[in-house]
This record gives sequence, C-alpha cells and structure tokens, in this order.
Amino acid sequence: MTRQIRFNAFDMNCVAHQASGLWRHPQDRSRDYNKLSYWTELAKLLERGRFDGIFIADVLGTYDVYGGSNEAPIKHGAQVPVNDPLMLVSAMASVTEHLGFGVTAGTAYEHPYPFARRMTTLDHLTNGRVGWNVVTGYLPSAARNMGHDDQMEHDERYAHADEYLEVLYKLWEGSWEDDAVVVDRESGVFTDPSKVHDIGHEGKYFTVPGIHISEPSPQRTPVIYQAGASSRGIEFAAGNAEAIFVAAPHKTALKETVGCIRDALEAAGRDRHSARIYTLLTVVTDATPEAAQAKYEEYRSYASPEGALVFMSGWMGIDLSQFDLDEPIGNVKSNAIQSSLENVRRAGEDGRVRTLRELALENAIGGLGPTIVGSGEEIADQLQEWVEETDVDGFNLAYAVTPGTFEDIVEHVIPVLQARGLYPTEYAEGTLRNKLFGAGDSLPESHKGAGYKVGQRLLAG
Repeated sequence: MTRQIRFNAFDMNCVAHQASGLWRHPQDRSRDYNKLSYWTELAKLLERGRFDGIFIADVLGTYDVYGGSNEAPIKHGAQVPVNDPLMLVSAMASVTEHLGFGVTAGTAYEHPYPFARRMTTLDHLTNGRVGWNVVTGYLPSAARNMGHDDQMEHDERYAHADEYLEVLYKLWEGSWEDDAVVVDRESGVFTDPSKVHDIGHEGKYFTVPGIHISEPSPQRTPVIYQAGASSRGIEFAAGNAEAIFVAAPHKTALKETVGCIRDALEAAGRDRHSARIYTLLTVVTDATPEAAQAKYEEYRSYASPEGALVFMSGWMGIDLSQFDLDEPIGNVKSNAIQSSLENVRRAGEDGRVRTLRELALENAIGGLGPTIVGSGEEIADQLQEWVEETDVDGFNLAYAVTPGTFEDIVEHVIPVLQARGLYPTEYAEGTLRNKLFGAGDSLPESHKGAGYKVGQRLLAG
C-alpha cells in the first residue's frame, strides 16, 4: 500500500508568487498579502486540511534580469512588492495548534548570530513548529543592494553556507545544556552559568566566540528545509536537510531527481528516507472534470506570458527578452539556459521542443512546476501515481488563485485521499520534527547538527 501523501502549501508574502497575472482574477486575494487576516484565515484553512505546513518563499532582490531593468517585474507585481516572511509566523501560530511553518531566509546577507536568536524565538512562540528553508541566494540585484558587485560564485555560496550552518548548530545545539535553566527562586539562580558554554567559533567567514543568547527552544534546531537542485546543492541538502523541495516537469524527471537525493542521503551516512521530499505542483480542481477544465481555461485567460518570462529570466539567469518568442528554446545558446532549462525543455514528455511563447504560457500558472487539472478523484489518482512511481513523499502546492486553490484542494481532493487511506485524518502530536518523522523533537543522531550537541567532541572543532 502506498505510504500517506503529504502536502505543504507554497506561498510568499507578496502578490504574484508563481502564477503570473492571476492577481487580476476577481477571486484572488493575494493583494491582501499585507493584512494579517489573510494569513490567519489561510493558516486555519490549511490546518483544517491537515497540511504539514505552509512554506513561505522569499527574495531580497528583484527579477530585473528580464529587459535589464526593474520595469517589468514592478509592472507585473512579480514578487515585488514583497514583505518579510518571518513576521507572519507568530500570528498564524496563534490561531492554529498543529500547522508547521517553513520560512525562507538566506545565508548571504545576515550574520548567523542574530539569525539564531530570531529562529529560536519563533520556535518558542510556536511551541516547536518552525522550519527554516536555507537559501544561498540567486538574484544579483539582492547582492548589489547589500553593497556587493554580485553574489558569490555558486560553489563558494555553499561553502559559506556550510560554515553558516556550523555556527548555528554550535549555538542551537552546543551552547546550553538541557537543564541549564533552573528557575530556583530560593537561591535566586535563574540559569546555572556552569551549564552555558561559549562556542568559540573561528572560521573563514565568521568569528563567534560567545554563547547563544537564547535558551533552548522545543526543537533547538528548527527543521531544516532546502531546495538546491545542483550537484553541490544536493550535497548540501544530504548533509543538512530534513525536508527537500524539488521541481520537475513530469514523473520521469522527478523519479531521477528523487533517486539522486536518496542516494546522496545514503552517501552522507543517513537513511534514504531521513528527509521528506516534496515536489512543486499546482492543482486546479472542481466537482467534475468539466468544471475543473473550465476553471483552468478561465485562469489561463488572466495569465501574463510576459510576467512568466520575467520569472523565468530571474530563475535561469538570462534575459529572455532578447529572444524571439517563437524561437525554439533549443536554439538559445547559453550555458545558463542549457543547464537551467533542461527540465523545462522536456516539459511535455512528447519530445517536442517548445518555443519561448509556449513555455511562457505553460509556466504562467504553475511556475517551475507542472499544473494538473481534474476532478477530486482524477487529481487523487494522479497524485497517487506520482508517489508510487517516483518515491516522492508529497507535494509543495502552489496556487493559481488564493485562497481558492487551497480551498478547492481541501474540499475536493483531500476527502478522496483520506477515503483511500492515503492522507492523514489527524495530526501527530508534538513538534514539527516529530510530526514529520515520529522520532521526537531533537535532531537524530545521524544528522550532521547532532555532532555539535553539548559535550560532543566536535564542538571544539
């Protein structure tokens, strides 16, 4: 029997996240991204649907690769304006009991010492329901606005991130002993100083001599999320990630990607299934196949091909405005394009090379992931096939319109999966880590971060 399918909701503190132009749809509420009521109502909906969590993406720059300026991304609302994701979590946690929160924050432009405190604070306030999506950055505009000519080279970004994580593991795992906080009112001792330790970190990128300024939270280290698809990104994920997000245009490509990740986890000394793998997907569904298809066609009428090209240019690192829209993508000669568009060029599984115009229309709703359309029964059939054939754990569900896409999934798809015994009817208790793996709140011993726990030999290293 197929294991239970897992869902994350994929959102961002902005208007146009993955779907281009759909903010114009009369039922779309993404314009309310700057109101707490949008986020608290969404959190309650997702918890009703037993989603593992909401995964909140982020960028610190604009998609100004297309046309070489900010004009197109600003015009289309393509992830600009965008607000901080971490600020949303406390409010959503206050109206839910079980929903997890995966928040994106980069390693390139914030020192790990204050970041460690911010994540510990959120883990306390959510009672252990926080995860961190580790990103190294990919937009040159972010680097420039932080005082750099450009971002670091790809592999150096990961070397920098490796040390960033080392500092954090030392702070989260290696500074405070479990029983350091005694709250002894008679003696007047709140924390036993002998049980709080300097981490003494001196590395290539960071020097952090002192203690973690916060007491341990329920998970100590938040659940580590990661979405790197390069060989170096997969290596980084294999050592650190507990939940991994991927994007693949079809099952054949996804099976290959999942297999590579499972192999890398094993090579890193971990179990092949020690990380949950979620693939990006957009679902358009309704009570009948005909109603779902009509809904999809309506959504397409609002889609913006140019907005899609703005996103694709930023994701792939090349200005797609310089190419003819009817040029086959295989004729575009660029190393960046050839590597980054490998999956996109295979999007149809029919062997036919798409033009830029076709790719823009295909990606205007689902972004870098596929879109599937059908009744609840049909969608459930397809999701079951994807899991059975690719070994993926679940789906990172993007929206066409929000919260309508998520409402439709909760109404039409989840009850079918639950009736088949393929989707949870109740949450597991405890922290996000325990809900995902059922093995307690702490990092497992096989995880790299566990080697930095108080008393471990590696702390001094």
